[in-house]
Amino acid sequence: MLLGYARVSTDDQDTAAQVAALQAAGAERIFTERASGGRWDRPELHRMLDQVRAGDVVVVWKLDRLSRSLKDLLHIMDRVEVTGADFRSLTEAIDTSVPAGRMMMQMVGAFAEFERAMVRERTRAGLAAAAIHGRRGGRRPKLTVAQRDLVARLVLNGERTGSEAARLFGVNPATVSRIVAVARSRA
Repeated sequence: MLLGYARVSTDDQDTAAQVAALQAAGAERIFTERASGGRWDRPELHRMLDQVRAGDVVVVWKLDRLSRSLKDLLHIMDRVEVTGADFRSLTEAIDTSVPAGRMMMQMVGAFAEFERAMVRERTRAGLAAAAIHGRRGGRRPKLTVAQRDLVARLVLNGERTGSEAARLFGVNPATVSRIVAVARSRA
């Protein structure tokens, strides 16, 4: 049996093109999910791996849909091989039923991991460059500096409790606790 696996990373993306290619390749069952390829906790991937039997072929549209980590990719391939099944990637034309396909799969996996490391490195460099210019990643603070000062003053002077200040400013009580802790450390 040909078992297909299609994956996208975000809700904005769609598996339709992958599913169509897997169906055209003859996949009888297709497992789809939205999850990062760098994560191991992907329920549909594990469901597929649990159903693989000797003589089956696991088919993906592209190798990086299976995993972005060489270590994880090799672990997945080992699980497929132990069951007596084969693996095929449609885009890279890899077929592990032949020795050249097994070797090619390992080489392409190494390049996929290299590409992921380069993306991580570029992201870190971009964040560092932004920090030099006074910008930082993450969500913008909900409260302005003046509002944070007011929250700290109200709570520290006993005019409001932390919960009251949180309701007044529309923030979580934990946010008020952090603001107050920072204000205390400055005093």
